[in-house]
Amino acid sequence: MNNVFVIGVGLIGGSLCLDIKKIFPDIKIHGIDVSEETLDLAIKLNLIDYKSNFKELYKGDLIFIATPVDIANNIIIDVLDIINEKTLVIDFGSTKSNICNKVTDHKNRRNYLASHPIAGTEFSGPESAFSGLFNDKTIILCDIEKTDQKLLKTAEDIFRSINMNIRYMDSLSHDKHIAYVSHLSHISSFMLGKTVMDKEKNENNIFDMAGSGFESTVRLAKSSPDMWTPIFKLNKDNIVESLDEYIMNLKNFKSLIQNDDFTQLKNQMKKTNYIKNILKGLN
Repeated sequence: MNNVFVIGVGLIGGSLCLDIKKIFPDIKIHGIDVSEETLDLAIKLNLIDYKSNFKELYKGDLIFIATPVDIANNIIIDVLDIINEKTLVIDFGSTKSNICNKVTDHKNRRNYLASHPIAGTEFSGPESAFSGLFNDKTIILCDIEKTDQKLLKTAEDIFRSINMNIRYMDSLSHDKHIAYVSHLSHISSFMLGKTVMDKEKNENNIFDMAGSGFESTVRLAKSSPDMWTPIFKLNKDNIVESLDEYIMNLKNFKSLIQNDDFTQLKNQMKKTNYIKNILKGLN
């Protein structure tokens, strides 16, 4: 493997470049991005070795697509049209069924692997990239039976080499589960931030009274709307379902307070405390 192309050299793509360079120092990394400024910065930060374009994708042994999900969906056919017969194409989007459906009948379908690394921060851009972002994080590989098994093994070896934990899932199940454990948490963070800003017009009040709980809960509200709006759009049905259940629980919580049923309120919170046992492996 000599040439790796990374389409979208932001936080995810840039961090991947750093990890690949560390483990495979002889590999040449070619960056593609809509922003020339981003590519210039990526070279300055030593994330990539060369600026490139779609016409050169046929040279790639491995191509990572680390763009927002709507862009990935729009370009995946063009990418698969250009590659050579031994190229492996991996996308990193957090919605999977749309893009998998799009490539179902493509002649190079077996050169494509749908993946979703459960890694990231609330920041974006190449300047936010850092080596180790993927360390001990999970990556979900979807519909692997549709990917050439030799290419799949190449991908698995690379992900394990940067210390990622691999899970396998079909694309429909992935989108349903990720709506609850990822997409809903971002919506909650955005809406908590909005609610507080709508009510507290004095910014000093927010700054002076906000504790660590508020700060950690609204951390995700700093995330890029350019990235998250397409995610909400492409996973709309699953997100609406998760929101219905979330709103139902909020209404129930409100009702218990209104009716002074604090015993039941306490019981619900105690049951929910079990989440710490589920999440302790993340700490």
